[in-house]
Amino acid sequence: MARNHMILTFLLKLLLSSVSTATNSTSDIRQAIEEMRTANYFTFIMLINMAPADLIQGNITFLMPRDKTLSQTLIQENNVADFLQRHSLPSPLLFDHLQHFPTGSMIPTSKPDVFLRVNNSGKMHFFLNNARVVSQNICTKSASIRCHGIDQVLEGATLPSDHNNASLPLPPPCDHNITSPPFGLVASPPVMSPPSAAQPISSNISPIPSSAPPTKSAVSLSKTGITGLIWLLMAVKLSL
Repeated sequence: MARNHMILTFLLKLLLSSVSTATNSTSDIRQAIEEMRTANYFTFIMLINMAPADLIQGNITFLMPRDKTLSQTLIQENNVADFLQRHSLPSPLLFDHLQHFPTGSMIPTSKPDVFLRVNNSGKMHFFLNNARVVSQNICTKSASIRCHGIDQVLEGATLPSDHNNASLPLPPPCDHNITSPPFGLVASPPVMSPPSAAQPISSNISPIPSSAPPTKSAVSLSKTGITGLIWLLMAVKLSL
């Protein structure tokens, strides 16, 4: 009887914990939507509201094209979830975190096998694939959702074939004090420096200093000359 009571108590606590987590996630989404509305990203809000209820669970960064850009983009209702996954990162990242990624880094999106290539030329010239980040840190009040405005609909990219089997570490829990990117990078291929121009060979050969010891060939040549001189002296002596 006591054992059954303990099991029921455990299940009740587990259920309450799940409800609390779901409530916090819903609260974060509502708070983020309010911030998006204040920044006039109404079309992106509409897409979030059209998405399946279980698609967004927090711990995410949205990359939001402007309303004018989205008005020129055809998005079918059954492609909304795919669009949101391509336009989000699976970790809440402030713009300061994004700036830690060097040019050539590959950042995973919420959609498996789709990555964004970084082109980092400073705060005003930070690109993810074809899109530039134009409005930083729009969503900052909730604990698990961040969002930034971009000027284009993102074109997804897949990893090169030599990285297809590489696995990325899962992002850790949200930490507001974090100062470096919270998930791993796919290292970009090394940049090979062009070979330096061949230097012309100088025609001026420096003489060997007088203090330098004679080379082996020079010593051998000297011995040959001395021997020849001795034979010459002996021949002169005999002729006298």
